[in-house]
Amino acid sequence: MYSDDLATPLGLLRVVSNGEAICAVKVVEKPAERCPDALVRQASRELQEYFAGVRQRFDLPLDPAGTPFQKSVWRALTAVGWGSTTTYGALAAASGHPGAARAVGSAMRANPILILIPCHRVLARTSLGGFALGLERKRLLLTLEGHICE
Repeated sequence: MYSDDLATPLGLLRVVSNGEAICAVKVVEKPAERCPDALVRQASRELQEYFAGVRQRFDLPLDPAGTPFQKSVWRALTAVGWGSTTTYGALAAASGHPGAARAVGSAMRANPILILIPCHRVLARTSLGGFALGLERKRLLLTLEGHICE
């Protein structure tokens, strides 16, 4: 495994590659020893561009670890572009699992590749919904993408 840490408005992000694809982007408390490969360097560069407001789409291979259900939800979620949002129910239908909105919420909590698989773009019908990193960080990401969050 290859990894590097990146300071962002969300805090310290660790970007992890298995040598063929990005397999994790997560918030960490303490920096680790640097061991980046070309994919980690590319992902870090693209994330910096995203936080600077100049990148709206990521060009990286992704390999999240999860169940077949979770992977189907995450695949559908990658189609929700920058500046757009969807709901848990709509994402359930788009992933081939209509009526599974609660299970979609569980898949969002288990998302191992933050931002690149944009779980922050999933909202409840009448509210922001939840976010594994807290609603303040969700608001930050949505605001970066042009949404006004209350």
